[in-house]
Amino acid sequence: MKAVTIPEFGAADVLRLDEVTTPEPGPGQVSIDVAYAGANFAEVLYRQGVVDVPLPFVPGIEVSGRVRAVGPDVEGLSVGQPVAALTIVDSGGYADVVVTAAELVAPIEAGLGLNVAAAVPSNSTTAFLVLDRVARIEPGESVLVHAAAGGVGSQLGQAARLLGAGRIAGTVGSPAKVQAAKEFGFDEVILRDEFAAQGEFDVVVDMVGGPARRTSLDALAPMGRMVVMGNASGADDVGLPANELWFTNKTVSGFNLAAFSGAFPADAGRALRRAVGAAAAGDLKVQVEELALTRAADAHRRIESGSTTGKLVLKV
Repeated sequence: MKAVTIPEFGAADVLRLDEVTTPEPGPGQVSIDVAYAGANFAEVLYRQGVVDVPLPFVPGIEVSGRVRAVGPDVEGLSVGQPVAALTIVDSGGYADVVVTAAELVAPIEAGLGLNVAAAVPSNSTTAFLVLDRVARIEPGESVLVHAAAGGVGSQLGQAARLLGAGRIAGTVGSPAKVQAAKEFGFDEVILRDEFAAQGEFDVVVDMVGGPARRTSLDALAPMGRMVVMGNASGADDVGLPANELWFTNKTVSGFNLAAFSGAFPADAGRALRRAVGAAAAGDLKVQVEELALTRAADAHRRIESGSTTGKLVLKV
């Protein structure tokens, strides 16, 4: 089969379309004929060598398509069924065929296109898990989301609304992204270097890092929770003082979807099915732009530049 591989770590130009062995599902797994693969910052990190993966490596943490084959001990999924899937544990989505745990697969309901469905498993699932499972959001609480116009940021604002949040604010890195973020339902959109003047928040979600991380801690209300889930700025790590946390009744948590899905696949699967259902019902707006799989390097360049809004999906 054809697959985009990372033969060596480096810039986007290292990505290569190769012929590789078609995977087969084992016990508790299914294989999927991939229609679309989501393009994500996580795959950029794999390519850069920030995440240590064995080479050559096929990236791709989420897909949509149809079930190709079902392994032993799998129930509720059938060959030919349209599905969305998290392939984040072992990756492999930039390919004609991918294998993943059946628990990380969600049937697609009528009305949800395969192109949009490919953009749901990573970002939308993360949004529900971060707010519900990690931040334990309560009705009426205020939420601040960094990178509000991006793939996961756009989903976090909408998920917060569905979970009963009160004030929902987002930050963006440039004025050009303000309007795009507003279209995802934020009550207000703030330039990232100005959010410190916007008062306190019960929940802050930070995938940017750098100076925003320290300022985010300062912006937490008493009993506030900050969830750290990325470092898109590429800045050096920011130390957070433990003594300050107990002095001020604040909490800092981390979330990594790959580690969570590997450790708690049933929980990740439930969140995935919740997200797919919300997208199919129109409760989640998912903005996608299609590129051919052969343009995976272009997708990576755009993600690295910070110029994207919504989500890029690769048509396989």
